[in-house]
Amino acid sequence: MVYGYIRVSTDRQTVENQRFEILKFCEKEKIKIEQWIEETVSGKKELDKRLLGILLKDIKPNDLIICSEFSRLGRSLYMILTVIEHCLKIGVRLWTIKECFRLGEDMQSRVMVFTFGLAAEIERMLIVQRTKEALARVKAEGKKLGRQPGQIVRVKLSGHEKEIKQMVKDGWNNVQIGKHFGVHFGTVREFKRNRLYAKTS
Repeated sequence: MVYGYIRVSTDRQTVENQRFEILKFCEKEKIKIEQWIEETVSGKKELDKRLLGILLKDIKPNDLIICSEFSRLGRSLYMILTVIEHCLKIGVRLWTIKECFRLGEDMQSRVMVFTFGLAAEIERMLIVQRTKEALARVKAEGKKLGRQPGQIVRVKLSGHEKEIKQMVKDGWNNVQIGKHFGVHFGTVREFKRNRLYAKTS
């Protein structure tokens, strides 16, 4: 099966440019796209919440995914590498037009995956190092890190105090409330302790 994958970030963008580019490439390579996967979603969104993630779960060995460029797969090097490694592991071919990248069983593909992995690891190390340096500089300047005593931190639950109190009365637990608002149950617990019932404690 040959898949054409297209992703745009917003409704204002069009998929037609990517489709034209892929069709032009396929005409040159004498390949026919058998199924199009199109989605309007940020490349930062987790793979399992994207159509691409669903495709990767169902795809079979020797299938081919064609996209216009690496950035369509994800916004971070780590996410792109995750897609490439998954395809390599199950024997799926992945081609990008702009970079002329063709993932297969050849040694060149494996070398490129290793290179991507090394680059991703270096990127993570640099982020950690920059964070440590920034924290050290702030500390050296005499500034206090973290939340100051008595400081009120606005979280995702802010503004829903009445609704949460009613949920508690109705028997909702922290896990259920967290799922409803899309936050960790620990966040709900701290919110209830520090914000929800702070005035009555």
